Amino acid sequence: MSHLYDRHKAVIPDWVALYYQRPIEITHGEGRHVWDADGNRYLDFFGGILTTMTAHALPEVTKAVSEQAGRIIHSSTLYLNRPMVELAERIAALSGIPDARVFFTTSGTEANDTALLLATGHRRSNQILAMRNSYHGRSFSTVSITGNRSWSPTSLSPLQTLYVHGGVRTRGPYAHLSDAQFIEACVADLEDLLGHTRDVAALIAEPIQGVGGFTSPPDGLYAAFREVLDRHGILWIADEVQTGWGRTGDHFWGWQAHAGNGPPDILTFAKGIGNGMSVGGVVARAEIMNSLDANSISTFGGSPVTMAAGSANLAYLLEHDLQGNARRVGGLLLERLRGIGAGVPAVREVRGRGLMLGIELVRPGTDEADPQAAAAALEAAREGGLLIGKGGGHNTSALRVAPPLSLTVAEAEEGASILERALRSV
Repeated sequence: MSHLYDRHKAVIPDWVALYYQRPIEITHGEGRHVWDADGNRYLDFFGGILTTMTAHALPEVTKAVSEQAGRIIHSSTLYLNRPMVELAERIAALSGIPDARVFFTTSGTEANDTALLLATGHRRSNQILAMRNSYHGRSFSTVSITGNRSWSPTSLSPLQTLYVHGGVRTRGPYAHLSDAQFIEACVADLEDLLGHTRDVAALIAEPIQGVGGFTSPPDGLYAAFREVLDRHGILWIADEVQTGWGRTGDHFWGWQAHAGNGPPDILTFAKGIGNGMSVGGVVARAEIMNSLDANSISTFGGSPVTMAAGSANLAYLLEHDLQGNARRVGGLLLERLRGIGAGVPAVREVRGRGLMLGIELVRPGTDEADPQAAAAALEAAREGGLLIGKGGGHNTSALRVAPPLSLTVAEAEEGASILERALRSV
């Protein structure tokens, strides 16, 4: 493996992060498990960054990909594309957005980039509201609305971005407030901010912040924001790249925890729908989606092969009620991890919902983030046979737990036991 690592370093940019002091090469997977090039077997609680949503090597998806590849792999959006239309119809119906139109991309970054294009064009403004501690992608425009220093390498931007309070419940100036008071304070902050700006195009927000360490506001915050946004004509973009498709258990979309004032104007998705294939996309009301006044296409977005994979994967998820499984098994896993955390001084908080759970680590007896402990726990978990992720705000000190949605109770218990040993070791 060291030979491949040397080759990697010789040709891949230094800023392409690798996990582990001795990086691993994953060669194959099945169900909720993967194997590395040395033959080690791991329980996968990260799914290639929340992307292997249903299961590794899911027969229904591999069959759909193989059969479609045998017919035609590529045609582009310049031609009618039956697999693309069929998946768009299903997603439009599931989105909750009236008179919805769907545009497919190849990633969440590109989906958010497209949403920004739509919002700024529709509103004739380049001002964007984003949440502190947010992450929306790695393109020039999406980096500029990312409120997480670790993932924003430049301050240059085609947009003017203003950051709003509310994405992190248990840190910051409003952390001591009750949920109702927290929402009230964040709404007042938004009102005050809008008193100092020109016309704003949109607010973009992750219902649960992914790279930010699986933090979230109290339910209803974005519904309260919506009342303010609507008075100003500002659009609401829900970034569902990580929260979509039932991962939160309680809801199919993360925005539904904030549905008091209706669905978002624009919804972006990616990751899990393709189960590893490159699928992203945007859903918006026809009035917004059709407002572009120039031609546009997507060479690779909506390719027949990726659409076949997405349709098969979505069908499997719905037919097997994987949202319900995320709620049931995720609820058990959350309580188990909270029990473990109560006995580990370095654990500040165990949070999340469904199968999207975060464990925040600090130096014992303080609120000071401990990225070294998070890195050590990540290593210890791998040595124990478990793959997890990490993230967080000012310092990367949160462990991210996001298994495929078909996780079993036995696998959840196995993973929790490995995590307990890893946490106690640091």
